[in-house]
Amino acid sequence: NYTASPLRAFENEMGAQPPFGFWDPVGFTADGDVDAYKRRRQTEIKHGRIAMLATMGYMTPEITGKFPGYLSPSAGLKFEDVPNGLAAISKVPALGWAQILGWMAFCEVSKSQAPGTPGAAGDFGWKLITSDDPVVKERKLASELANGRLAMVAIMGMLFQDGLTGSAFGDFAIKQGSAWLAFENELGVQAPVGFWDPAGFTADG
Repeated sequence: NYTASPLRAFENEMGAQPPFGFWDPVGFTADGDVDAYKRRRQTEIKHGRIAMLATMGYMTPEITGKFPGYLSPSAGLKFEDVPNGLAAISKVPALGWAQILGWMAFCEVSKSQAPGTPGAAGDFGWKLITSDDPVVKERKLASELANGRLAMVAIMGMLFQDGLTGSAFGDFAIKQGSAWLAFENELGVQAPVGFWDPAGFTADG
């Protein structure tokens, strides 16, 4: 009911979606700074897109398999030799990382992302799934924000599970010696979750 609140400046912005509406529990927008808000939105779009690609990168090889042939013929390294998840970091050759970083740099500098430009709003000219209908376009852009937010949460969950279990999809049973296994048969460990300690209270065994 406080109509003079700075939060009112952003409550109708794209991304203010049900059921939360405009949600800023930390108060980043409490000062009503529009320029800071736009910069954070630009960052959110970018991180959401990266997270969506990363999430698909985790899932796709598990579902469809890997490319045939060699990732590095000179090193005798096949695509199938590269594990999924964090274990891949040490397996990809230096030139492979150079290509990845080079592509990231190209994406950053290929289009101006200065305030007020299309690039700042996330428009890099890739129009495959856009629409000439303003209503449809706004719906698709809102969906991108929502999916990007979900992907950011998903990829962090996958990374934590991978780090704890050594498996890209968190199979605790395969990591012998894990502190989690000390309590997996205790009373209260029930389907479908099994032994569940997301805060890690039992991590010391």
